[in-house]
Parts: sequence; structure tokens; C-alpha cells
Amino acid sequence: MAVSGFEGFEKRLELHFFGDDNDPTVTTMGLRLLDFESLENVLRVVQCTVVSAVGNHFFDAYVLSESSLFVYPTKIIIKTCGTTQLLKSIRPLIHLAKNLGLTICGCRYTRGTFIFPKSQPFPHINFKQEVIYIEENLANNLCFRKASVMPSKNPSYSWHVFSAASDNGAHFSDGEFTMEVCMTELDRVLARKFFKTGGDSAAKEMTELTGIGNINPRALICDFVFDPCGYSMNGVDGDRYSTIHVTPEDGFSYASFEYVGSVYDDQDDIVETLKKAVQVFKPATVSVSTTSHRREVWTRVAHAMEPLGLKCRSFAMDEFPTAGTVVFQTFTAARRK
Repeated sequence: MAVSGFEGFEKRLELHFFGDDNDPTVTTMGLRLLDFESLENVLRVVQCTVVSAVGNHFFDAYVLSESSLFVYPTKIIIKTCGTTQLLKSIRPLIHLAKNLGLTICGCRYTRGTFIFPKSQPFPHINFKQEVIYIEENLANNLCFRKASVMPSKNPSYSWHVFSAASDNGAHFSDGEFTMEVCMTELDRVLARKFFKTGGDSAAKEMTELTGIGNINPRALICDFVFDPCGYSMNGVDGDRYSTIHVTPEDGFSYASFEYVGSVYDDQDDIVETLKKAVQVFKPATVSVSTTSHRREVWTRVAHAMEPLGLKCRSFAMDEFPTAGTVVFQTFTAARRK
């Protein structure tokens, strides 16, 4: 493992809002009415920028210089890697939403264990400090709060979760699940495919060459290649998104895959999607966090991992008020302990 390098493990922030249900602009546009300059100002505080974007009838998806941003009418998700200061976006986002007549009603923050924790700036010095900072910037109406570090047998793969919600029930859909997949020690041959070799079409070529384009053939893909290496993409499929981010350097190679789905989806489709994403990288270690109000999804994770030679090494489950159940599983190649 390198002494220092680029931090692949992302920090992820999800904020939910509510407004006047009788106002059609709230339900149909809401946060999407935020102008690009306002979003850029928030991202400047976080220390990242927009490099590519796409949108549809349901939401807008932005590829960032450090990961991704998704803007729905009453929900916003920001995921950033490196030494970004993600939590500094909370206060300005709440302020901007208030100007649109929206009030925050839910917050969820998740991350893995940093590869280079000593390189992280305030307020990401440690999880305790992150929780303190979040709580200082949330309104009192978010009264259902919980912070948890979900363990694994290897302390390098713990999962950190903070959740807060109000009691008006306007958040965290019962039928929706979010799956966050973190992969380390990528296959070296496959990781080399994420080094830039082409020109303007390099991103599209990389998407096809690596098999990422086949993970969900229905999705509209917005991709970006970094110089000299690294890759990010957002997939847009109706009202759902998927996203992949890759740090391919040997010694601290990392890839993440996240997607949102419905618990009512075909369970075999969920397994195949996860399997195809992991096969792109053939990592030695995989951690999967599933957030849902139902158990159908997380019970299928092992069905995707085992055929790939990955054995479940640890399992943790925790309940979060109004946000549902988080299940955290870690897998390593069967040849490893």
C-alpha cells in the first residue's frame, strides 16, 4: 500500500426537502430550478467543479472533478472523493432550498474507511468530528438522528453512517434501495484500461472497452476521462441513476459503483447488474452497503459475489429511524483470508 496517494473512497451526502404539495413547481422542478452558478458556488466550497452533465424529465446528473452530483426536485445527492470538504455544502444547500420554498426533512451521510485518513481536511478528520459538524448545520426539526460505524473483520473496511430525519414522513421512499459498492486492489490488467490513451472520444471508448456500457444497456451514459488516468460516469435510466468512479493507480487502486433501484425489480436483474459491475474490475476486496426498508435486496448480494470467487467475510446490519435498514457486507477473493 502506498504511503500517500489519491483518496478513492468517497463521501456521500443525501439531503431531502419538502414544500407546498399544492405548488406544481415544487413537485415537478423544485431544486432543479437552482441556477448553474449557484451550484458551482456550492461546489467551489467543497473544492470540486462540474466537468460534464446530462438530464432528463426526472433529474439532472453532473460528473464532477471529484465524483458526482444528482439533483431531483426534492432531493440532492453529492458524492465526492479525494480531499474534498463535502459537508461544507450542507449549509449553503439548505439556504438555497429555502429560497425556493423548500425545507430540509432528511439527511444521510455515508462513507467507507479512508485509505489515507491523515490527508483529510476539516471537517473530515474523523467520523466523530464529521457527525458534530453535520449536527451543527442541521435544523432542530430533524429530531430522529443516529450515527453508527458498522464494523467488518478488517477494520480498514468499516462503514460510517449518519442519518437524520423529521417526523413529517416526506423522505426516503419505502420501495427504493441504494446500493453502494466499494472495490479495492483491482486487477492490474483491467485497471490499465483506465489510463487515458485517446483524444476527445477517450471517455466513450473507455466505457465500451471496459464493459461499463453493458452494465445497464438502457442507461444514458455521461462519462469523463481524467488525465493521465481515472474515469467517472453517471448512468441515467428513467428516475434512477447509477455511477462509477475509478482510481486505477497500482498500490491504491479503487473503484466504486452505486445505483438506485426498486425492491420490486426482478431480483435476478439486481444480481446480474451487481455481478457485471464487479466483473469490470475483478477486485480482491469488495464491500457492499445496501440501504432499504425491505430485505429482498441485500439477501441477493452474495448470489452475485460467490460466482465471481468472492467469499463473504463479514456482515453487519443496523436500523436508522425513517431511513430504513443498512446492511454492510464485505467480500474477498476466496484465495485470500
